[in-house]
Amino acid sequence: MKKNIDTFTSQFYHRNTAVYLIALSQTFMEAGCSLGVSWLLQQLIDLIGGSNTGFTLVQLALITLGLIVTTTASTLVMYHTKPRFISRALSQYKEYVFGELTKKNIAAFSAESTSPYISGLTNDMQVIEKGYLQNTFTMFSSLITFIGAMILMFWYSPILTLIAVALSILPLAASLVTGSKVACEETKVSQCNEAYTATLRDSLSGFPVIKSFKAEQQMIRLFRDNVERLANAQCKRDKMKVLVALFGTVAGVVAQLGVFLFGAWLAISGKGMTAGTTLIFVQLMNYVLSPIGTIPTCLAERNAAKALIAKIAKALSANLREEADYTQISLKRGITVDGLTFGYEPKKTILHDISYTFKLGRKYAIVGASGSGKSTLLNLLMAAHPQYEGTICYDDTELRHINTGSLYEMQGIIQQNVFIFNASIRDNITMFRAFPEEEIDEAIRLSGLSALIADKSTDYLCGENGSGLSGGEKQRISIARSLLKKTQVLLVDEATAALDAETAHQVSSSILDLDGITGIVVTHSLEESLLSRYDSILTLKNGYIAEAGTFDELIARKGYFYSLFTVSQ
Repeated sequence: MKKNIDTFTSQFYHRNTAVYLIALSQTFMEAGCSLGVSWLLQQLIDLIGGSNTGFTLVQLALITLGLIVTTTASTLVMYHTKPRFISRALSQYKEYVFGELTKKNIAAFSAESTSPYISGLTNDMQVIEKGYLQNTFTMFSSLITFIGAMILMFWYSPILTLIAVALSILPLAASLVTGSKVACEETKVSQCNEAYTATLRDSLSGFPVIKSFKAEQQMIRLFRDNVERLANAQCKRDKMKVLVALFGTVAGVVAQLGVFLFGAWLAISGKGMTAGTTLIFVQLMNYVLSPIGTIPTCLAERNAAKALIAKIAKALSANLREEADYTQISLKRGITVDGLTFGYEPKKTILHDISYTFKLGRKYAIVGASGSGKSTLLNLLMAAHPQYEGTICYDDTELRHINTGSLYEMQGIIQQNVFIFNASIRDNITMFRAFPEEEIDEAIRLSGLSALIADKSTDYLCGENGSGLSGGEKQRISIARSLLKKTQVLLVDEATAALDAETAHQVSSSILDLDGITGIVVTHSLEESLLSRYDSILTLKNGYIAEAGTFDELIARKGYFYSLFTVSQ
C-alpha cells in the first residue's frame, strides 16, 4: 500500500496544533511590530523636520513604549512555543517513521538496504527541520511584512509604490530562476549522504573481513570517494544558495536605490513627499525585497524537504505484504505444505512440488547439499515470499491469510547470526518487556544459560552485538527469547554452523530437549547422536524431497541420505 506524504507531514501537527497556532500568531505580531516601527520612525523624522504628523512627541513616546512591550511579550511567547513545536514535530515524525518501519516483515526488511532509513532519520532531518518547519514561520512572517509594507507604501504614495513594484520585478525574476535549483541540489546531497552512510556501515560491519583480507587501502579508497562525492554535492548546493542570495542582494540594492532616488525627486519637486516618508519608503522596501528573495528560496527548500519525506515514504511502501486482519491463532495439529513450488526469479525454480506435514510438537531436521532449497523452504514458512505455487497451511489456514503479527507470535526463529543488543542479558532475553520472574528463570534453565547467569548475572552488559559473549551463549539467548514468548513453532536455520563442534552439539541438544515445541531445523551437521533424536529427517536434493523418515529408516534404505551421511563421516 502506497503511503501518502500528507500522512507523514500530518505527524508534525498531531497533538501539536495549539502550540503551532500560538507560535504562528506571535510571528504575525512580530511582523506587525516591525511595520509599526517603520511607521513610528516616519512620524518621528517628520515631526523633527517640522511637518504636522498629528501626534505630539509624548504620544509618540507612549506608542514607542507600547511597541517595546508588545515586541518583548511576543518574543517571550515565541521563545516558549516555536522551539517546543519544532522539537515535538520532529520527535513525532521520527517515531511515526520508525513505527511504520517496524510494520515490515522480516524477509521484506532483510531484502532491503538500511541506508535510506538511516539517512532519512539522521542527515535528512536537518533539511526537514529547516526547509519544512523553520521555513513555515519564515514564509509566514515574510508574507505578512510584504503585504503590510505594500499597504503602507500605497497609503503614503501610490506613485512611488508603483515604481517600487516595477523595480521589484528584477529581484523577483532572479529569485524564481535560481531558487528552484536549490531543491535539486538538496536531493543530490541526500543521495550522496545515503551512499556515504552505506559505505560507513559496511566498513564497520565488515571490519574483520577487511582486516583478514588486507583490504584496508581499498576500503579507504571507497570511503574517500564517497566523502568526496558528498563534499562536492554539498559544495554545489551551498554555491547555489550563495548565488541565490547574490542575485537577490544585487537586484535589491538596485531597487532600493531606484526608489530612494525617485522619492528624493518627488520630495524636492514638492510632489507631496516628505523626507520622513522618503526614508521610510526605503526601509519598507526591505520588507518588500526580502520576501521576494526569501519566499522562493524557502519554497525551494520546502520542496527539497518534501522530496526527502517522499523518498522515505516510498521506501516504507516497498516490499509490503498484503496483511489479513489480525487474529491470534494457536496451532493445534501442525503445518501442511502441499505442492509447494517457488523460485526467486521467473523460470528459475528453487523448490519443486514440495508436500509434507510437520506435526505439532515434533522435531524435524532438513538436510541436503548446498543450494538444495533448505533455507528457502524455511523462509517460505515464515511468509517471506507470497508468490509461491501450492499451499502452506497452519492447521486449516493458508499462510497468505495469516497476519504476520499473529504468525510471529506463534513462531520463533534462530539463525546463524544472532543479533544481541548492547544491553543486559535480561533485556536481551525479554526483549525489553516485562515477564514474571519465574518464567524468565525457566527460560534460562531450559536454554542452558544457567552457568552463564551464575557467572555473570542477568545484569551483565553484553556489548555491541554481543561482543562480550561467545557464539554458543548468543544462540542460547535466542532460544531463551523463543521460550519466553511461548513459541509453538521454532524455526532454526544453520544456527550452529559457526560454532565449534562441542558448542554446536550442546546448542542442538538444547533445542531437541524443548518439549511441546514444533522444531524445524535446517542443519549441515550430520551427527548420528543428534539426527537419531529427530522424529523425521527431510532430505532435499535439487529442490525436491528425495527422502523423508527417521534416521534409522533412512540409513536402512541406503539412498541419498545414506550417501550424504557416509561422506560426512
